[in-house]
Amino acid sequence: MIIIMERNASDIQIQKVIDFLKNNDFEIRFNQGQVHTVIDAIGDKTTVTPGRISAFDGVKEVKVIREPFRLASRDRKPDDTVIEFSNGVKIGGGNKPVSMVGPCSIEDDYEGLLKVASAAKEAGCEFLRGGAFKPRTSPYDFQGYGEKALKFMRKAADETGLLTVSEVMDASDLDMMCDYIDVLQIGARNVQNFKLLHAVGKCNKPVILKRGLASTIREFLLAAEHIMYNGNPNVILCERGIRSFDSAFTRNVMDIASIPVIKKYSHLPVIVDPSHGTGQRYLIEPMAKAGLIVGADGIMIEVHHDPENALSDGKQSLPIPMFKDVMTRINRLNENIHYEKNCLSANIG
Repeated sequence: MIIIMERNASDIQIQKVIDFLKNNDFEIRFNQGQVHTVIDAIGDKTTVTPGRISAFDGVKEVKVIREPFRLASRDRKPDDTVIEFSNGVKIGGGNKPVSMVGPCSIEDDYEGLLKVASAAKEAGCEFLRGGAFKPRTSPYDFQGYGEKALKFMRKAADETGLLTVSEVMDASDLDMMCDYIDVLQIGARNVQNFKLLHAVGKCNKPVILKRGLASTIREFLLAAEHIMYNGNPNVILCERGIRSFDSAFTRNVMDIASIPVIKKYSHLPVIVDPSHGTGQRYLIEPMAKAGLIVGADGIMIEVHHDPENALSDGKQSLPIPMFKDVMTRINRLNENIHYEKNCLSANIG
């Protein structure tokens, strides 16, 4: 890290910073400029945070050269993380992009859920997703059916051979949810619920971590770091849009650029959720394709057997016939992307 001292920093203040760093096993390179004194500190930054150095009198700025997310960083692990399931499905590492589809909320209608699961399986999808506990902005909105919904999901998934994804909102529900769910999801509103991140970090289930409404990419990766630091390396990042000043036409802004940025700095797999990212049914297909083209390892799409009567997010849910058409085109795109990757690999080889 680089420490820039104030212009009028005294020799005593400068020496205190140097002594502190040396006592923490940092190698010091000292540059006395005409305007500022600059201290280049080389060492293990896990022992000293920039905030501790900033607290010293006379320190103007602390610049970190390496990113603070260490476990999630490509500096630590250059190769892509690949998350593999018992049925052979793989996420990440250039494998075929996966598809996670299903209703926003699992309703008291098993037959309707089974229709969605069957359509998903027929379309080549690997995961059935759906909410049992719903974090809603208004306390008057539908909050989910809880364990009953999870039982419906498990039964439909077992009948169709799909894996399951559902959001956990409270650490106290983890043991119960793990009986039904193959992949736990942390929603956008809980991306900095650190107790919950630590709890899922101690589980042996893969975790989908959704980007917060106003999270920077660095904050997003640091949230993943909390999960990994607590022992769970199987984190899947999900770009689901960020809040903008313009909500007239879309629910959020899909930050497509975040996908190649994350891929550059992190080895973790990344998926996209165009349903929440846009809030508009007609935008789901183009934004899903855009995410896949720039390197996403999968997509998450809301599908409902009767969107007009859905208890939540009907506006951004695909009806089953439309979903089938969309998936036909997305599968064709995935085949083309895979073909181009193989051609590129062959040319490089």
